[in-house]
Amino acid sequence: MCGIAGFYNGIDCDKLIQIAALEKMKDSLIHRGPNENNMYYSSHIGIAHTRLSIIDIIKGQQPMTKKSDGKDIVISYNGEIYNTKELRQMLSSFSLSWETTSDTEVILNGYLAYGTDIFKQLNGIFAFAIYDERIDTLFLVRDHLGVKPLFYQLEKSTLLFASEPKAIFAFGVTPKIDSESWGEVLGLGPARTPGHGIFCNMKEVLPGQFLSIKKGYGSIPIIKEHFYWTLQSYEHKDSYKDTVDYVSYLVRDSVRKQMISDVPICTFLSGGLDSSLVSAISQEYLLEEGKQLSTFSFDFIGNKENFKANSFQSSQDRPYVDIMVNHIHSYHHYLMCDSKTQADYLYKAVDARDTPCMGDIESSLLYFCSKVSNTHPVALTGECADEIFGGYPWFHRTELWKDDYFPWSYDMDMRKMCFQDDFLKEIDIDNYAKNAYHNSIKETPTLDSDSPLEKKRREIAWLNIRWFMATLLNRMDRTSMYSGLEARVPFADWRILEYVFNVPWDMKCHNGQTKSLLIEVGKSYLPNEVLYRKKSPYPKTYDPHYEKMLANRLKEELSDSNAPLNAIIDKKKLDHFLSSPSDYGRPWYGQLMASPQMIAYLLQINYWMKKYSL
Repeated sequence: MCGIAGFYNGIDCDKLIQIAALEKMKDSLIHRGPNENNMYYSSHIGIAHTRLSIIDIIKGQQPMTKKSDGKDIVISYNGEIYNTKELRQMLSSFSLSWETTSDTEVILNGYLAYGTDIFKQLNGIFAFAIYDERIDTLFLVRDHLGVKPLFYQLEKSTLLFASEPKAIFAFGVTPKIDSESWGEVLGLGPARTPGHGIFCNMKEVLPGQFLSIKKGYGSIPIIKEHFYWTLQSYEHKDSYKDTVDYVSYLVRDSVRKQMISDVPICTFLSGGLDSSLVSAISQEYLLEEGKQLSTFSFDFIGNKENFKANSFQSSQDRPYVDIMVNHIHSYHHYLMCDSKTQADYLYKAVDARDTPCMGDIESSLLYFCSKVSNTHPVALTGECADEIFGGYPWFHRTELWKDDYFPWSYDMDMRKMCFQDDFLKEIDIDNYAKNAYHNSIKETPTLDSDSPLEKKRREIAWLNIRWFMATLLNRMDRTSMYSGLEARVPFADWRILEYVFNVPWDMKCHNGQTKSLLIEVGKSYLPNEVLYRKKSPYPKTYDPHYEKMLANRLKEELSDSNAPLNAIIDKKKLDHFLSSPSDYGRPWYGQLMASPQMIAYLLQINYWMKKYSL
């Protein structure tokens, strides 16, 4: 994986100033690509790249440039293309020069052969910029499911783009927020509206989308939006057996394709169905090459003694991890985090994401990824299976299907309970969240033949793909890439998503079995204890002193009269909240965000406002 950044000016600008700004953009993304970095510059174009070397370590430098009709065709690319071999064979009939074995060159040669039509042929995770000097046009392209980030902002006559917002700010843009930004942070956070950058005027290329940017008649560049892929609904005609067989093929094919690497590769193993299946298939692949898989699991110091089962977390991971390690004979690493480190990393998580994020479950994952990256530059994870195969409670509990709110974030009271009334009236997060919900529902791809119940289930699936999955993918990208770790997500294969989205619910939940399709795939790979384990979300600390530690930190922060959160917080409301018993059965976001996560989120908001002078 890598970091990309750059600009397209509607007019020619001072070369030295622009190169210096481009250098700052590049340097802000060194964490995403610590191995190499470089830049391309012309009269009004600047493209930068920071490289994490995974494929063709020697020759795969970027930005990569080829000539056509004496003009430059340049690419800066972040990601992995998993059908590189097939694409290269497809391009063999063209008179193209090949100087590397990298997927970067495959994309660039594919563009030379097919133009923008090559984008829909790509299978992988990617965000890239291609500049075609022949037509003086910049293309910004993002993968089908939005696994890799790509932000952009138009500042006067300059279009800026980058893997992360911090690089756009490094160019010289001043971060600003408004009531809409607060609607995102408090009404929807840690999710955000697809394409919304939270900061004023900042946007993100949508999944399956590419932008074309070229000079206009004045100084303002013309930006056009195009979709090379969108999720479609169609009638599912396969039998249950044929459906299981095809899903099995797709999952196995996706995992095995994503095992390609020129550096050490590992998997995250929680002992749940999703990560265990990915790990088992990965081990099968490596055994064919006489290698052993390395696996990693994450937990918190003291959890063995302090754990208490609840409706969200019914069991600890460690016993199931042990079962899987003995089953597939992986070389396993148990990583542990203490409460102070988890709290300290709340601020680093904001540094990584550039916005308030998923509190404890983001700070701890950031810490764990930093440890994994010391030995393994590439990791496969089980992310996205629950969103695609229907694993979350809100797929099954119809009482969570509210008419106005997202099923994982239906309780707006906790989000408002600590803020000033005038501030809440100004930003009106209730209506902001309702509008976001209804706008998404309208976009759901449905069929006229869908029954009312099946239509509702499609809507729930669509919301999970469009929102909840995007939030977790953002978390995975920032927490891993902050330490130069490439996290791959085999379930986030557009072929799997497109097929399973159109499978009827009675097959996805066959005979009442949650994620029955994935369980059928796992029968050849997993022991029954793991195969039928009740879903358990990302682990949390059960340290009884952790919440008190967070509360004390928040009080200490707000004791400073210059703390930016003081301008919008209601001290009396906050004191009441901090002194009230924690309601651990009341989720704030998803299945984990109870009271400690709300406090963590407030700490992150204060740090974010201070960091960006908001």
